[in-house]
Amino acid sequence: MEKFLLFWKKNRFGILSWLVTVALAASLLGGAVWWKSAQALTPALVPEPTAGPEEAPNVSLPLPAAVDESPGIGRQIQLITNIPAELPRYEPITYMVQRGDAMSKIAEKFKIETASILYNNKDALNDDPHGLKPGMNLLIPPLDGIYYTWKEGDTIDKVAAEFKARVDDIVNFPGNDVDLTNPDFKPGTLVMIPGGSRELFDWSSLAFSESSGAGSGSSSCGGGRPGSGSFVWPVVGQSHTISGNNYSAGHLAIDMTALEGDLVLATDHGVVTFAGWSQYGYGNMVQIDHGNGYVSLYAHLNAIFVSMCQSIGQSDQIGTAGNTGNSFGAHLHFEIRFNGVAVNPLGYVQ
Repeated sequence: MEKFLLFWKKNRFGILSWLVTVALAASLLGGAVWWKSAQALTPALVPEPTAGPEEAPNVSLPLPAAVDESPGIGRQIQLITNIPAELPRYEPITYMVQRGDAMSKIAEKFKIETASILYNNKDALNDDPHGLKPGMNLLIPPLDGIYYTWKEGDTIDKVAAEFKARVDDIVNFPGNDVDLTNPDFKPGTLVMIPGGSRELFDWSSLAFSESSGAGSGSSSCGGGRPGSGSFVWPVVGQSHTISGNNYSAGHLAIDMTALEGDLVLATDHGVVTFAGWSQYGYGNMVQIDHGNGYVSLYAHLNAIFVSMCQSIGQSDQIGTAGNTGNSFGAHLHFEIRFNGVAVNPLGYVQ
C-alpha cells in the first residue's frame, strides 16, 4: 500500500493525463457513431407488384387529393412502346421485277397506283404495263405522283400546273426538303410532284386500229348478228378472277385468270374484224365488232379458231388462252370499247 501511494504521488499527473485522454477519445468516438446513425436514410419501401402474371397492371400516381376526387389517376401500363410497322417513306426506291410479277401486283405491294409506276419508268416501260420483264429495275415513288427534274426557269406554280398538281403538296412534301422562307429548287434537282400525272400512251388504240371498222359499230366485212349488249365471261374452266393487271390508266383492259390451252369464247354475237398476230405486243389476237357500238378484243392467245369477217355467236369458241406476244405467264388480256372509247370490262361481263 505504501508502494502504491508512493507511486501515485510520483506519477499522478501522468496517470490523470492518460485518463483524460482516453475519456476524450471515447466521447469523440461515441459521438461519431451516434451522428452517423442519426444521418442514415430510412430504408426504402419494398416494391409491391402492380399485378399478377396474368393480370393487366394498374398503377395509381400519388397526387394531392382534391375534394370528392380519387387520390390517384389510373393508367394501364404498357411495358413495350408501340413502333409503327411501316414508317412513312419519303425517298424513291428501286425494285427488281421478279418472275410472276404484274404491274397491279407491284402497285399493291407498295400501296400506289399502277399509273404512278408508269409515270416514273418511261424509259424502261414506255407506258406499256405488259413491258415488265424479270430482272428489270423500276423506280418506285413513295406515294402517287411523278418525279420531275427541275429545269432552269421553272417555278413551282408552272410545274404544278403542268402536272395537274397542287403547289402546297409540292412544297409540304418532306422528301422535297423545301426551305419555306424561299420555296424554290436548283436546276437538276429531282422533285416529287405528289398527285401529279401526265398523259399515258394508249397502246391498245393501235391494236384496235389494225381491224377494219373497229369501234365504229360497222365493218367492211358486212353485217352479222348484232350483239345483245349482254356479255359473258370469255374464259372457260377458270374462276372469274383477275390474274395480273386490272383495269387502270395505262392498262385499259383486264387480265383474266387462264391456263395455257383454256378455251376462249366470244363474249357476245358479232363479226370477227381481226384474227392474227398483232405487231403491238398483243401476240395472237382476235377482235369482234358486235354491231351495236361495242367491240371486244382477246389477246395473247395460244391458238386462233376463227378468221376475218366470220360471223360469230355468243359463247362460240374463238381460240385458246396462251402466253404469246409481250407477256410472261398465261392469261387472257380482254378489252371492251364502246364507240371507240375503252370501258372497264368488269362492269359488263357476267
